[in-house]
This record gives sequence, C-alpha cells and structure tokens, in this order.
Amino acid sequence: MGEWPGNWADLVRGVGCDMCRSGLVRPDSDSYGIRIHAGRYTDAYLQRADVQRGYTVVIWRGRHVTEPTELGDVEAAEYWAETLKVSRALLRVYQPLKLNYETLGNSLPHLHTHLIPQFIEDPAPGRPFPLSPIRPEAKIPESRLSAEAAELRALLR
Repeated sequence: MGEWPGNWADLVRGVGCDMCRSGLVRPDSDSYGIRIHAGRYTDAYLQRADVQRGYTVVIWRGRHVTEPTELGDVEAAEYWAETLKVSRALLRVYQPLKLNYETLGNSLPHLHTHLIPQFIEDPAPGRPFPLSPIRPEAKIPESRLSAEAAELRALLR
C-alpha cells in the first residue's frame, strides 16, 4: 500500500466499510477467520491466515467508528472489557511469551484490535510481530483452526 486509498475519506465515514457490512450479518465464519466470541459490543475472529498461532481480530460491532476515542465512556469500557476477555482465553490456550494488542485501522478504518501472541520462535523477538505473511495464500489447516476455535469458544462462554 504505497499511498492512502483514494476513497479514504469515504472509508473513514463508513461508506463501503467491509466491517460494517459484515457486522449486519455477524457471520460465524468468513474468508478471514472463525468467530470465537460474539459479544454485545464486539466479535472476535481467530484468523485463517497462517501468520501466527492464535492470531485473532476483535471487531467493534456498533455504529461505524474509526478511533476508540469516538466511543462513549460505557462503550469504550465494554469494548476493552470484551477485548480483554478474548485476550485471557488466548493466553490460556496458547501460553505465549507476550500478547500484543494492535489497534490499527490503517488499511480499513473501522475500530478493531489485532491480538497477536508472540512465542520464543518468533521472527522478530523483542519487537512487534510482522503481520505480513511470508506466503499470503497459506492458511491454517481447517481441522486445526476448528479445534482451536472450539477450545477458545468453550473458555469464552
């Protein structure tokens, strides 16, 4: 992504926002991941891309907002409470050395947080995990993804 998209202003306003569109349906599964948490304020998806074990994205499911500062106090508290609930399950299942929390939105400006477990064998020890997959087409085997998602869902009930 060498420059900001030409429709950036529209995306910030929510026009054409894929996360808003998917929020209307709240799918259990999509091309990006399998839902492990369906809360009042967020959905969390264990990612299919073979980037890192346990890589999960927590997505705000209210009106379109770009920044957490656009939330009211109660909304913000609930967003982070649900994000922490998912984080605790990831820590228990994957037992990483560190869990990173990245609230970005540089390519899709809709409030969401990447939860990225970091392990001893990471490619960037002591630094943020490089989210770009080495092989973008590589996916976690469906049987493993489903088993991990089921374990995480059980903890999140």
